Amino acid sequence: MLTIVSRLWRGLKKITISLLLVWFCTVIVFKYVPVPFSAVMFERQISAWLNLNFSYVSSSTWVSEKQISPYIYLAVIASEDQNFPHHWGFDLDAIERAYKHNVNNKQSIRGASTISQQTVKNLWLWDGRSWVRKGLETVMTPIMELMWSKQRILTIYLNIAEFGDGVFGVEEASNKFFNKPASQLSMSEAALLAAVLPNPHRYSAKSPSSYVLRRQAWILNQMHLLGGKNFLKVNDILSE
Repeated sequence: MLTIVSRLWRGLKKITISLLLVWFCTVIVFKYVPVPFSAVMFERQISAWLNLNFSYVSSSTWVSEKQISPYIYLAVIASEDQNFPHHWGFDLDAIERAYKHNVNNKQSIRGASTISQQTVKNLWLWDGRSWVRKGLETVMTPIMELMWSKQRILTIYLNIAEFGDGVFGVEEASNKFFNKPASQLSMSEAALLAAVLPNPHRYSAKSPSSYVLRRQAWILNQMHLLGGKNFLKVNDILSE
């Protein structure tokens, strides 16, 4: 019995080490190479097929940072992670605020995931809440932060983020909702896309609800308060 357990344990260790090595290789490769698809895209597509929805297609078009409007960089920072240029993957102040809120508001759970954590989750892991996924995310995030620049993290995040049903990446979203490439997004359009990110299956950039429009207005105000595009230059997120 002990021999069988020992063999299983050794086999599990080998599999774990192999998966970690494969993942680490992708961290190095994606530092330079466009990301072809994400784990969440794959998950959505498989789920659609299992539900016999063969019309669903997870589509994404990769664009480099020079092909993305600086306004959408600023909008997602303003809406989701204003401390993004300064943290190492985790915003401890936001985690503390979320913890205090959740203790006192059981009906309204608030998260504190940074853009870096969301990038790890979307690219390599799976959707939904679980301690296993959160544990992996916690280990993987600082390594990604160490290997990639802030600009690279944001660029990949914007290329794999889900903006609607089957709509992944800012280029797909910009073309679908505004009939223009991501490079031409205005400040208002960027804020509208950022407004639907918390729940792109519930909120729509094509037909925004009053809540989405209020959130868009709040994001626009935060973008101005941060200093506009100059915020990106000062924090070395975009060079120009």
